[in-house]
Amino acid sequence: MNENFDLIEKNIAEIQSEMSAYTGAHLMAAIKTRSDAEVRKAYECGVRYFGENRVQELLAHYECVRSLPGAKLHMIGTLQKNKVKYIIDKVDMIESLDSVSLAEEINKRAEKCGVKMPVLIEVNIGREAQKGGVMPEELEGFLAETARFENVLPKGLMTIAPVCEREEDYARYFSEMVSLRDNVLKKYMNDGEEPLLSMGMSGNYREALKYGSNFVRIGTGIFGPRAYFTNSDMQK
Repeated sequence: MNENFDLIEKNIAEIQSEMSAYTGAHLMAAIKTRSDAEVRKAYECGVRYFGENRVQELLAHYECVRSLPGAKLHMIGTLQKNKVKYIIDKVDMIESLDSVSLAEEINKRAEKCGVKMPVLIEVNIGREAQKGGVMPEELEGFLAETARFENVLPKGLMTIAPVCEREEDYARYFSEMVSLRDNVLKKYMNDGEEPLLSMGMSGNYREALKYGSNFVRIGTGIFGPRAYFTNSDMQK
């Protein structure tokens, strides 16, 4: 496994410098296929939020992340209902709530564990058939239908924008997310908190920051190109 710690340190310093002008914005390291050593290096460089796409890899990273004081672990990938039970007591937030049935399962498992699970609702902002997420025009109905789940706490919205040729082309998608937050989601949040936005990845996080993203989820922009390896490698 090729771990370039100097590159990680350099990349994080540059991203944090760009983010310094945006209050309320947090850098999240997307750690899919990354080693525990890389996770620890990112933490040493100031990263406190870590996002994992796959349940199996999240479980492999769990002990490492939990050993880092103040570190938070988010599930950011597609979550199948039958996998909820494995992570419900291990994550600080689920960012990929995309169906009523998944909300029902999260609620059931959270109640059994005695926790209230913070979630972000994934919005399919590009209305892409191959992607998951709630369609923008269906968000209000989704919120109304899931309001009955007392152990599921909506905290904001997440999206993966369609791939664009130029970074400025992402503005139309991120601005629509802001509108959904302000005009739809806020009506269903009664705790006085400002709803969160998780949007922006390695290729478009600068534009996302302009539109008030609270979490930018960056993998290759921190660690470099992914090197795929086995679970046994991850646990070394």
